[in-house]
Amino acid sequence: MLKVGLTGGIGAGKSEVSRLLVEHGAVLIDSDRISREVVEPGTPGLAAVVEEFGPGVLTPEGALDRPALGALVFADAERRAALNAIVHPLVGARAAELERAAPEDAVVVHDVPLLTENGLAPFYDLVVVVDASAETQLDRLVRLRGMTESDARARMAAQATREERRAVADLLVDNDGSHEALVSRVDAVWDELVRRAAAAR
Repeated sequence: MLKVGLTGGIGAGKSEVSRLLVEHGAVLIDSDRISREVVEPGTPGLAAVVEEFGPGVLTPEGALDRPALGALVFADAERRAALNAIVHPLVGARAAELERAAPEDAVVVHDVPLLTENGLAPFYDLVVVVDASAETQLDRLVRLRGMTESDARARMAAQATREERRAVADLLVDNDGSHEALVSRVDAVWDELVRRAAAAR
């Protein structure tokens, strides 16, 4: 099994790269998806979040009100750390469980948005970073996701710098160009991952 960490800044195109890798045959473990699963209604994770932040972080239906929680933690590092202390161990445990269920010869891609920020690079056999310029990220966030420019800049500023992400990369996927160019880059990355997986057996 080859354990790959996949990361990239917001708007860099990481989700598209993970989708393309799955098409090639990768087993995807999506930490964003897991982080939503572990705080679904009825889970110990949601109970712990409510205990820490109060019932104001719930919708009337009893689900997690993500915008309300986000407003509490986005600008407050201490509150964000409290949330991470609840959610990260649950995500890690579920990701490990999914990894154990993957075939022995699999290329397992862990899609981890905050891989760089949380110092997780050493936990993978190699790290793939999807890289785009700040101008490209900003354009995609405003044009494709409908964010205001100030909101997009704030989200980008809250993440690791481009240089910090590039520093942990074993393989870099440049995504400043067309979708066709990205597809051919991901093809090359997949060939390299398969080669490394075979060499590790």
